[in-house]
Amino acid sequence: MKTDAKPAPLTALERESIEYFISFVQLLGMPKSVGEIYGLLFVAREPLPMDGVVERLQISKGSASQGLTVLRDLGAVNRVYVEGDRRDYYAPDFDLVRIVNVFFRQKLQPRLENGVQRLHRMENFAAGECEVAPTGGARSSARDAVLARVRALQTWQRRGQKVLPQLLKLLSK
Repeated sequence: MKTDAKPAPLTALERESIEYFISFVQLLGMPKSVGEIYGLLFVAREPLPMDGVVERLQISKGSASQGLTVLRDLGAVNRVYVEGDRRDYYAPDFDLVRIVNVFFRQKLQPRLENGVQRLHRMENFAAGECEVAPTGGARSSARDAVLARVRALQTWQRRGQKVLPQLLKLLSK
């Protein structure tokens, strides 16, 4: 028999933890539900099943499933076996250094590597497109201005590629 009982409201601690992690995941371009789920699991006394996450956060099963998949792929949550229950339970992993390293390797590093190639193509396109600009000094100055912007991005790209590995080393200490 199905009951229409409402879930207990989130505690103040749960709400603060959820808001804390939402702010981080949104900074990283991840869905809000990822932060909600990790925030809830972070302060949970025991591992929770997906339907428990759905009920506590009042989110769809699809959002919960997608969020848990993202968190598992990052190594931020682990499946936990609960004897006598066929459901998968989830518990947070607290090893921030490992989680950040996985995020860097899976998400950030490929984008940085792709960025090098993309900026090189932008430089070539900018040089080519500016050549069809009006003749004379305007064409030359337009090309120079666009190329200067692209080269500034290339400088930032190189700096980012140098700084991020050093930041990861600093975090692991």
